[in-house]
Amino acid sequence: MTTLDFHRHRSNGHRTETHSPQTGGADAHASVGQLVQQASRQLTDLVRAEMRLAQTEMTQKGKRFGAGGGMLAAAGVFGFLALATLVTAAVAAIAAELPLWASALIIAGALLLITAVMAMVGRSMIRKATPAAPRRTMASVRTDVAEIKERTRR
Repeated sequence: MTTLDFHRHRSNGHRTETHSPQTGGADAHASVGQLVQQASRQLTDLVRAEMRLAQTEMTQKGKRFGAGGGMLAAAGVFGFLALATLVTAAVAAIAAELPLWASALIIAGALLLITAVMAMVGRSMIRKATPAAPRRTMASVRTDVAEIKERTRR
């Protein structure tokens, strides 16, 4: 159901129906002024609904973008920890026996693996959040405009 279909049936909490003169509906004898006023009210409701839809869609994309950015930041922290651990491993390799630096290398490898996974997840989340344009809302508006154009031709 498009936004126009929704608002054709509900407007500000009360039901608004449009009938053609052929069906003998309630608007069969409505004046042109009343019809213009009704159309204006419905168009205003439609624009408001589209704005709410765009706001909701942009909020969802913003949340995804923020979560993706947070994951990339966490990946940076883990990358730094891995580098610090690698430096520690190099120092331990020179100064001590094999078990110390070997364990440090194992920890560094695990941190690098975590870093890679977090970076890929964060990048994927940011890709899902872009482009920032509210695509569903734009498609809904296009559908509504096409339907309005079609109805004005009748």
